[in-house]
Amino acid sequence: MDILKEPKFKYILFLLTGIIIGYILGITSINMLISYRIDKYYEEITYLNTIIEDKNIKLQKLEEAINNKKVVLKDIEIILLYKGDEIEKLKLKKYIKEKYNILLGKEIKSIDIDLVSEIIDKRIMKIENREYKLTVNKLLLSEILKLWINIEVLN
Repeated sequence: MDILKEPKFKYILFLLTGIIIGYILGITSINMLISYRIDKYYEEITYLNTIIEDKNIKLQKLEEAINNKKVVLKDIEIILLYKGDEIEKLKLKKYIKEKYNILLGKEIKSIDIDLVSEIIDKRIMKIENREYKLTVNKLLLSEILKLWINIEVLN
């Protein structure tokens, strides 16, 4: 106890404590900054991968239908009525577009609009331990198939 009463050892103990606390706070703040940037990059990569997959599928379907001079379905546009995480929205859009990719390149006259809405209407989808109920609000069929889909989180 006599050692801690000397001012020299108190100063050294105070200095070491300050260095350790500063080191821990510095590491924590840098970790928070880097994890935020990694999340943003992950979101951007997911978005770009989805776009690439969509473009490849469109290109393949349109190349198959290029010999036909008829009006064909060229694109699918999904509008989600859901206020959630952007990554969840991207995954939901990707899942929905996968269901409708068979329609790309088909003649519009041959597409049954009632069956198109029934493909995902009132369907329950599970992503990462969360369930979503998909309901088709509106549907517009032209060269671009537009779907307005309401999403409910079940759990």
